[in-house]
Amino acid sequence: MAVTTNDLRNGMTLDLPEGLFGVVEFQHVKPGKGGAFVRTKLKNVRTGAVIERTFRADERVEQAIVDKRDMQYLYRDGEQYVFMDSVSYDQMHVNPSALGDAARYLKEGDSAVLQLYASEIVGVELPAAVELTVTDTEPGVQGDRVSGARKPATLETGLVVQVPLFVNTGDAIKVDTRSGEYITRA
Repeated sequence: MAVTTNDLRNGMTLDLPEGLFGVVEFQHVKPGKGGAFVRTKLKNVRTGAVIERTFRADERVEQAIVDKRDMQYLYRDGEQYVFMDSVSYDQMHVNPSALGDAARYLKEGDSAVLQLYASEIVGVELPAAVELTVTDTEPGVQGDRVSGARKPATLETGLVVQVPLFVNTGDAIKVDTRSGEYITRA
């Protein structure tokens, strides 16, 4: 669907020759002389790279309609992840490459919002924090309470995070899905 640059809004997705981009920021500029233009900051939906791009006012761009679906992760089928649509109950097999880093935070039963464009997954929205169980870490030594000291811990999804010394194998912890850092014990 073609729209003009005057219709741009934050969060809108554009189908440009370079790929799919979400509008992060836009600013209409009307200089004293010359034509008006629109200065934008765009984020590549697939890679996350941010670019700045200037368009003429009234320039036509192609808007991409991205369908956001609330899905539940059910189980792994070989290499693929199996998701179920929370509304229609349709199941979808997804390759790990389509999920990117999000696969490191998913455990069976978790919910995620999959962003689909022409049946291709272009993004995954996770909750801000997820609870995961520590499957392997060195035991905390009694009296070893150095302030701020950390040790690596392997979680049930295979993700390795730095945790405080008092966290032990079997503990459930909260992990920030944006930074991949330990937040607190659950």
